[in-house]
Amino acid sequence: MATSSSSSSASKHWIYDVFLSFRGEDTRLGFTDNLYLTLKEAAINAFLDDNELRRGGNITVELVRAIQGSRISVIVFSRRYADSSWCLEELVQIMECRRKLGQIVLPVFYDVDPSDVRKQTGTIAEAFDQKHKDKDEDEVKRWRAALSEAANLSGWDLRNTADGHQGMFIRKIRDDITGYLNSKLLHVADHQVGIDSRLQDIIFHLGIGILDDVRMVGIWGMGGIGKTLVAKAIYNQIFHSFEASSFLANVRETAKEPNGKVTLQEKLLSDILNKTKTVVGDVDRGINIIKKGLGCRRVLVVIDDVDQLDQLNDLAINHGSFGQGSRIIITTRDKHVLEQLGVDTTYPAREMNAEESLELFSLHAFKTRYPNEGYVELSRSVVDYCGGLPLALKVLGSFLLKRSTTFWESAIKKLEKIPHLEIQEKLKISFDGLNDDTEQAIFLDISCFFIGMDVNCVKQILDGCGFFPDLGIEVLIQRCLLTVSETNELMMHDLLRDMGREIVRAKSPENTGKRCRLWDDADATDVLRDKSGSEEIEGLTLKMLTPDAKASFSTKAFSKMKRLRLLKLNYVQLSGGYKSFCNKLRWLSWHGFPLKFIPKDFSLLNVVAIDLQYSNLRHLWEDSRSLEKLKILDLSHSHYLTQSPDFLKLPILENLALEDCTSLSEIDQSIGHLDRLSSVNLRGCIMLKDLPRSFYKLKSMRTLVLAGCSRFEKLDDDLGDMVSLTTLDADNTAIREIPSSIVRLKNLGRFSLSGLESNRTTLILPPSLRGLNSLTELSLRGCNLSGDSIPNDLGSLYSLRQLDLGENSFCRLPSLSSLSKLWRLSLLNCTSLHAVPELPISLTTLLAQNCPALERLPDLSKLSLGSVYFNNSSKLTDFSGSEKFLNSMENIRMEGCTSLTTTFKDSLLQRWNYIGPGGITLPGYDIPEWFLVNEGDIVIFQVPPISDRNVIALTLCVSYSPLLYSFTSPIEVDGFYVTNHTKQTCFIHRPFSTFQVTSRRDYLWLGHLPNDKFNLEGGDFVEVFIEVGSDYSKQTHVKVKKIGVSLVWDNNQADFRVAERGTWFLSAPYCPIRLLTWIQKLSANLHQMAAYLQASWLHQD
Repeated sequence: MATSSSSSSASKHWIYDVFLSFRGEDTRLGFTDNLYLTLKEAAINAFLDDNELRRGGNITVELVRAIQGSRISVIVFSRRYADSSWCLEELVQIMECRRKLGQIVLPVFYDVDPSDVRKQTGTIAEAFDQKHKDKDEDEVKRWRAALSEAANLSGWDLRNTADGHQGMFIRKIRDDITGYLNSKLLHVADHQVGIDSRLQDIIFHLGIGILDDVRMVGIWGMGGIGKTLVAKAIYNQIFHSFEASSFLANVRETAKEPNGKVTLQEKLLSDILNKTKTVVGDVDRGINIIKKGLGCRRVLVVIDDVDQLDQLNDLAINHGSFGQGSRIIITTRDKHVLEQLGVDTTYPAREMNAEESLELFSLHAFKTRYPNEGYVELSRSVVDYCGGLPLALKVLGSFLLKRSTTFWESAIKKLEKIPHLEIQEKLKISFDGLNDDTEQAIFLDISCFFIGMDVNCVKQILDGCGFFPDLGIEVLIQRCLLTVSETNELMMHDLLRDMGREIVRAKSPENTGKRCRLWDDADATDVLRDKSGSEEIEGLTLKMLTPDAKASFSTKAFSKMKRLRLLKLNYVQLSGGYKSFCNKLRWLSWHGFPLKFIPKDFSLLNVVAIDLQYSNLRHLWEDSRSLEKLKILDLSHSHYLTQSPDFLKLPILENLALEDCTSLSEIDQSIGHLDRLSSVNLRGCIMLKDLPRSFYKLKSMRTLVLAGCSRFEKLDDDLGDMVSLTTLDADNTAIREIPSSIVRLKNLGRFSLSGLESNRTTLILPPSLRGLNSLTELSLRGCNLSGDSIPNDLGSLYSLRQLDLGENSFCRLPSLSSLSKLWRLSLLNCTSLHAVPELPISLTTLLAQNCPALERLPDLSKLSLGSVYFNNSSKLTDFSGSEKFLNSMENIRMEGCTSLTTTFKDSLLQRWNYIGPGGITLPGYDIPEWFLVNEGDIVIFQVPPISDRNVIALTLCVSYSPLLYSFTSPIEVDGFYVTNHTKQTCFIHRPFSTFQVTSRRDYLWLGHLPNDKFNLEGGDFVEVFIEVGSDYSKQTHVKVKKIGVSLVWDNNQADFRVAERGTWFLSAPYCPIRLLTWIQKLSANLHQMAAYLQASWLHQD
């Protein structure tokens, strides 16, 4: 961790090829000078310290930077090397860079025995013991460990090389170093934007030098996302840590060639065994040779672009084929290959963020890091189109280089219709690799029609088409062609979507009516208007965005579409009869359906899903008909619908949605015959008062939504018979009492009954809740509950994870300590609550904002709380256990807690130890004295030049107050802009918290920002600027009065907790303007500031 602040820059650009570490008195004027000159003659950029007089033990900041900036360190061990504390400190730094930065370390044993260096015996022992006998014991241990570690590495021994001939010995070293620099390093990319953040996590989890097992790691993602680039960067950084290494590129294509698998085997063996050519003959023999030849070697193998398990098997890729400590990295578009192989860890390659995308694109389009004047908005349009895909950013940037704005505008319009050929061909590889026509058809259906839809609904439709979607969709997900969101929606990268649509378009580029799928509104309009459809059309969508923009066509336009399976119309009117419609229709989605009922000549016998949201329907059918295959019926927002359908005619219906049908006052009792019905959504049916008793006999019902049914008064006593029910949402209804039979719902996982329509009504709960063994979420917010109305056995809900009791009138609560899985508790706006009950140790989030009567909290020392919110709980003075609970805390909000003692606030600020996106907010104004403070929203400082420590965090403390007295909304912190002017980098840190103001008082926020992005080092000039807006505009509603900065050093690292890497940092274009302005104003004080910083921060030790 000590050098983590440097890892980013070091991995990107090495300043020197070689750093020479030597004992000047032994070798400076002879061997080392000759070695240095020989390396220079070979165009190897070597660093040689010119300081002859190495006094004391602390090496300079410049020397540390030279070590960290060198690709290779060569250590010249001589007789008196170990008697110099300077040399030993250099050695410690070098070995640390080997572990942390991936530096190559090569020892030269000039006139000493490697064993003596390793064990500190012989001449080394004499020099070492005599010079360092009075030194600090821990320091001596570090030096001994570094000597042993370095001596164990492969290097050169003068006595055993070239018969001790120095000239030949030096030339041997030169040749070997040239080989290291040239033969192993791979070209990654001309512009390596955003690579560091992607590879550091993977390198960390590889556990190099920490874990001795064989570890296999898979990197998976869609084509063009940068898997190979990251793999190359990782390889370059770590290959030297292994006995041998091999990078097998483009395995998928090579394996297809004649004798391709043998070629790959021979390449692997030649790389690892360091032979010019290894002949294996055939695949089976090659597998045996690999196992025998590599089984005892500690190797690094990268296998790039695999798409079949047999490609890995033929290379003997498994845990047993390589020596202990080996690392195997595999890149693929197919996650399932990694699962089949049984890799230890998988990493999804992620897209570039907006800032990274713009920078990479600009480097290719303008040869600068930011667009030229006049091209900024055009560039952003292209970047948005690329969707963070490096391949597309590179290709389109190069394509648009030195083009006029007119050309750009034309190219962007074309891209909206036809993808760029090079990008299309790269992405189409994944489509061509699908197993069969069915999987390809599923991909094309989704790319044209189903993006953003619920995955289960789409599966039902595709199953009705005979496409085996459970298998097909899983394959698409594993091959990175499709994802499923947290809300269960099908998602696809825009370029993959466009690739699929281009495949359809390319089959009939001129004749739109002969394309198998029509998704473009203009194309669909042309086909329907001209009646040019054909038997090729399987799916069509036409969307008019608003009810006022209706389009009208003849139903005869569909007469030739004999294979039409999928039809989606939005606010489209059709005239004529419906007999000509294809009877193969499986999905009918027609938002704004204009008729009062579905005509009887509209054949829907094979339809699986009907979606007629926002329709003009009064009732569903003109006649009573049976739809034997219908599983999904959605009539939501049909405001004129007065009666539900006869459910006897829909025997296998599974999902019914009647949300916001505001004229619907009853549900037909025939619903009780739907023995497959599992989900009913009646949200917002304001005229509905109850459900038929037959409804409560449905054994298959899993989800019932009644939220917003403001006249719904009663749940039937038979509720307990719905044995499959898992979700019951009855927020904002008129329900006054929960039937006691609810405890029989053994599968109920989520129950919400928040917000009674009448504030004067108190909800009556059953006397006992025991029996709800599966309940994980319970919300009774705003039910006017008093202490007596809450069952005493609330603590018996052992599966409960989230509990919301906010906006109730109770003064006390029963103990909750037995809720061993509860992680979130909300007591928001409980204005009469005096004390929080005993809490379970599982709790991580406690919300008790706006509890003005709250005076007491339980002992929090045994809890692992991550976030607590006590905003405006004005009677709180402090709470017990804060010393221990701070060890897990990530976010504390106590603005408006005006009774907090000064001692308590000081303790919180001093002991805050979380390095990450959270922070602590308190009432008050004074920034603690250990900060460098500046008035306003900006501060610039210089990092003290301290050589023996590294910065691990930047600490900020912000004092702020509202500008508007009446403004009480949360203030979004747009970001802390941290600019390192020395390194010309800028990053935006977006904290998770907002600035909350509830009065005209002053407030204080403190947080620690990790240094792994900022890369702050001694001597750097750094600027911190805070930008604050509101939740609905960029208008400023808060004034930042002061900013304080301080630094956390690695010698205090054990006292701090560091968050896992997240997405709360964004890179931003470097801007020197604020620095120049600031320097002009305060140039006379800069040296005083630097001196103050160094003195105050050193004083903390």
